Amino acid sequence: MLIKGGRALEMMAKSRSLVVDKTGTLTHGQARLVSIDAAPGYAPEDILRIAGSIDHASKHIVAETIVAAARARSLDLQLPTSSRESPGEGIEGRVGGHDVIVGGRILRNRNVRAVFRKRRGREHRAMSLSPLQSMAALRAIADELRPHILEVLSRLKALGIERIVLATGDRREVADAVAASLPIDAVRSELTPDQKVMVVLSERKIGPVMMVGDGVNGAPALAAADIGIAMGVKGAAASAEAADAVLLVDRLDQLPVAVAIAQRSMAIARQSVFGGLGLSFAAMIAAALGHLIPVEGAMLQEFIDVAAILNAL
Repeated sequence: MLIKGGRALEMMAKSRSLVVDKTGTLTHGQARLVSIDAAPGYAPEDILRIAGSIDHASKHIVAETIVAAARARSLDLQLPTSSRESPGEGIEGRVGGHDVIVGGRILRNRNVRAVFRKRRGREHRAMSLSPLQSMAALRAIADELRPHILEVLSRLKALGIERIVLATGDRREVADAVAASLPIDAVRSELTPDQKVMVVLSERKIGPVMMVGDGVNGAPALAAADIGIAMGVKGAAASAEAADAVLLVDRLDQLPVAVAIAQRSMAIARQSVFGGLGLSFAAMIAAALGHLIPVEGAMLQEFIDVAAILNAL
């Protein structure tokens, strides 16, 4: 973990609340295409080709998955002539003469019916596609939890994190399913980037807030937290820039190690500060009572300084 300065180390040690993103943080961030439900008049390959073409303009993990799936089928992808992405909602643009909208939330906001589905008891992320703003298709995409994530969150609780909050842009059902098997105290779902910031700010009533995320949608929340930690391997560059610390490996189990190191570092710092001040104060009293001459006092002060430095080392 790369920690950007002493203040970040101190806030990491003092954190009492953890706000954590889902995709790419609790989960691998490696989605896969499960199924395509094409609208009448469109073949599944047509839907995938159009969606893959517009998703060229997005860095979202789901968009990258759709583009990869289209390329794996050797589909002829076109660069969109225009595109506009709404962070946390979806992307819209024009591809091959079609006006296209991809993303469940942005379609709901436009009053275009989005389709969601669960299959075989597993949660899937659904995406809707609207050529000419009239058709709909389903992208069923699953993302699995990272291994040992239960142990990671439990260790953070043992290190003094009193409250863990899941903050995600995904649907409530998906977020609840992820949190069900984890020691998560609250779930905030279907959040926009500015709403994630509000979640971080609301958690400050407990104490300093730690935020962990990887996507560009979480960059404002990382910046708003007392200590923002970015997943630096696959995460967005904006998140790594906004964060106070960056995980240089794609493993969340390094987070409790970093918190433990930060807490031990602060404990040693407090030992040196209070030990040094206590010894200096005792020496000042002894000198005031006439038990130390100035030369002895100066030498004793140097000894106290060296002792504090050696304790820190």
